[in-house]
Amino acid sequence: MRSTVPHLTAHLPDTRLAGNEPELVTALTEAIVGVYGEWARPLVSIRLSGVPAGRFAQGGVPVDTGASVTLGVRSGVFERPDAAEITARLGAALTDAITSVLGEELRPGTMVELLASPPERTFVGGR
Repeated sequence: MRSTVPHLTAHLPDTRLAGNEPELVTALTEAIVGVYGEWARPLVSIRLSGVPAGRFAQGGVPVDTGASVTLGVRSGVFERPDAAEITARLGAALTDAITSVLGEELRPGTMVELLASPPERTFVGGR
């Protein structure tokens, strides 16, 4: 699975995120490492973005129980014979990480999106 480079951005309600950043970073990192393996730990890049109250909505109604996670990976992950299993594990593990730290009530409103880039369009450390 070394053809992937996990870069994660999570948009979360600011009221839930504030003060939980270290624990959430750890949980999200462990979720990715749990799927990819220990080799990925130093490559995991996480950006947390707090969304102010009233700026996160579902169905046209402001909520504080939503989360949006975008995980950038190299496109090779989708070409693997076990791609369906790997992507399902990523979605479940990241959702579990968020709910374990911020509360189970976020589960129904958590969306995980995997965005793929070909290797020639993703660089870490200039490579």
